[in-house]
Amino acid sequence: MSELESEAMEAEFGPVAGWTEEAVRALGPEHAVPAGCRGSGREAALRWLADRLALTPDSRVLDDGAGVGGPAGWLAAERGVRAICVEPMHAAARAAHRLFGLPSVAAVAQELPFTDAAFDAAWCLGVLCTTSDKAGALAELRRVLRDGGRLGLLVFVADRPLPPPLPEGNDFPAEEELRELLDAAGFRLGETATADLGDSPPEWAERADAVDAEVARRHGDDPRWQEAQEQSARVGRLLADSALRPWLGVTEAR
Repeated sequence: MSELESEAMEAEFGPVAGWTEEAVRALGPEHAVPAGCRGSGREAALRWLADRLALTPDSRVLDDGAGVGGPAGWLAAERGVRAICVEPMHAAARAAHRLFGLPSVAAVAQELPFTDAAFDAAWCLGVLCTTSDKAGALAELRRVLRDGGRLGLLVFVADRPLPPPLPEGNDFPAEEELRELLDAAGFRLGETATADLGDSPPEWAERADAVDAEVARRHGDDPRWQEAQEQSARVGRLLADSALRPWLGVTEAR
């Protein structure tokens, strides 16, 4: 996430993130990655990006908007690469550290607490469509990437006007707008694709659903849980109707 722009997002990456960590601890560590990737990627998308970021175990990698750390946890387990997680909500940042043992810091995408050229690569999954200040977030990513460093993106792009009800606080770009923003920030766009959000091992959905059920059992009457669920459902409906498209891209810092 970047700077959060709605109460629904505050709920999802604040108390709900803490409840997710609580549920994973109750159910077992094998639930951590599937639950942590809910809404921010599936294994096929993560694999597509990781293959194109030219990562090695020594790579300095940033996960910008890491949420509770599921994608970064997958990257550590599958590729032996330990990313630094940045997430503006303290509860989510703590969860990323506690669940996956990864270095994690609470900060907004427009004010990253790192020196210039600190990273060889970065990824930013489902983040740019949560902020109106996309240019600021991309400028910061360019600043902290070395020349020639690669940035992997998952962005939900709007191919046509979106039917209501819309998720609160989201600002979905058109692909043309996204390409222009990347160019203006100093990135050269390379390969792109449409993510297959259904291509994950069957146990991923089962384990993610089990975590949701455990959170609902403990906190289902809390309006913040209900608000976060409605937010997720609205995004899901837009994806199912093909009003939104999960766009993948890899860029190089010029």
